[in-house]
Amino acid sequence: MKVLVTGATGYIGGRLVPRLLEGGHEVRCMAREWESLTLDPWRDHVEVVAADALDPASLDRALEGCDASFFLIHAMKGSPKRFSAEGRQAAVNLRDAADRAGLQRIVYLGGLGSEDDELSEHLASRQEVGRVLASGETPVTELRAAVIIGSGSMSFEMIRHLTDVLPILMTPRWVKTDCQPIAIRDVLEILVSVLEDDDRTSKIYDIGGPETLTYGDMMRIYAEVAELRKRPVIPLPIFSTRLSAPLIGLLTPLPVNVAGPLIGSVLHDVVVRRPSPPGFEPNTLLPYREALRRALYSVSHAEVETRWSDALTAPGAPLPGDPAWSGALMQTDQRVANSTARPEDLFWAVTRIGGDVGYYAMNWAWRIRGWIDQVLGGVGLRRGRRHPEDLRPGESLDFFRVAEIEPHRGRLLLQAEMKVPGTAWLEWLAEPAPGGSRLTQTAWFVPRGILGRLYWWVLLPFHAPIWRLMVARMARTAERRAVIDDRDRH
Repeated sequence: MKVLVTGATGYIGGRLVPRLLEGGHEVRCMAREWESLTLDPWRDHVEVVAADALDPASLDRALEGCDASFFLIHAMKGSPKRFSAEGRQAAVNLRDAADRAGLQRIVYLGGLGSEDDELSEHLASRQEVGRVLASGETPVTELRAAVIIGSGSMSFEMIRHLTDVLPILMTPRWVKTDCQPIAIRDVLEILVSVLEDDDRTSKIYDIGGPETLTYGDMMRIYAEVAELRKRPVIPLPIFSTRLSAPLIGLLTPLPVNVAGPLIGSVLHDVVVRRPSPPGFEPNTLLPYREALRRALYSVSHAEVETRWSDALTAPGAPLPGDPAWSGALMQTDQRVANSTARPEDLFWAVTRIGGDVGYYAMNWAWRIRGWIDQVLGGVGLRRGRRHPEDLRPGESLDFFRVAEIEPHRGRLLLQAEMKVPGTAWLEWLAEPAPGGSRLTQTAWFVPRGILGRLYWWVLLPFHAPIWRLMVARMARTAERRAVIDDRDRH
């Protein structure tokens, strides 16, 4: 079949595409910014179209000639009312475009939860999207899942970081709710399987693993699998849902505006009640412990395919040099370092930035800045990196996002996602130069209002020595690598 994958830059979509290719399907990936898929390992085997689910005309172009489509769009940023409205409108647009294109099927991955419960706005929105999609002429297969366990998944990262950081597990009300976690491997296999269903009727399936566990159980089991010290559990009735979101924002990579809707959803039991797809009943799927082991293995061996934080949930801001910025106030700080290393060694040093390596200069200051960002409700440094050296356009890197990467030019541009009164970028360009190479590092900042201007000038005396050290140490790191490589060759 020729299949459109919406949300191809997201956690599920980025893993689904290679599985569809393995199954012999022809895949077209839809993204608001097609450049974000340029370095994915499967990029040369798919067609990419730039389209937005909120733009009906672009959806018609994306669906032209397709047999089926996956609806994997799931926004969680902004207010619940906003992402509910956007999710509903995206579903209306895809439903109508699918009818016009004569699609055979839409496959939608939604959320578990009983309609008899008073669901959170987040869960209610997920199920409303399913109803909207199914109200058209195109058959819809809706899969409802709860916690998806895999390296880089939102639920796994929340459980992992809370358990790693907290020596004592406090138990607010949501820790006692029942859940049926499912491994990402099983979710992907089910998605591919239901696509090939010849039955031309709409249906809803619940999918979940073999165990029903509380969130407290999941954290205790994680501690065992990760070989951590046993975590005692202390009931804390005063620890409310409202207090949980800021705590999760401080202790995990999830920012408060994402943690809030997530915690609202886990107040409800999310277990399998409806039939599951034939052949994928809960007792046939991967147990929770094994799903954890596989996720931890992928993390420890730098084999994380995609992460929740890599999804582009909003159009990218204009980049430095875009015509839209002409006439705008832009502050810049540029540093240059010469190196005896080759440009490719210099670019290698640049692309290792962040994560465990850090920022080459005053990493303690970067950690403090990350902590302040989390206190302010930002993402902080806890997102880390997907891979210690490999970078792809659009993916997150600590509190930055890879805006552009051009290995052939030795250029990397990061856009800041920390809380700042303006828009900021860091850019590096590694070029050949007499005697080796030259690294040019540029900090760009477009201030917002008087506060943004004050921010730049007040912090410049602190930023300047950090930026100066960064570029110099990157150059030295590249030289050390070049010496090691030469020694190995000889």
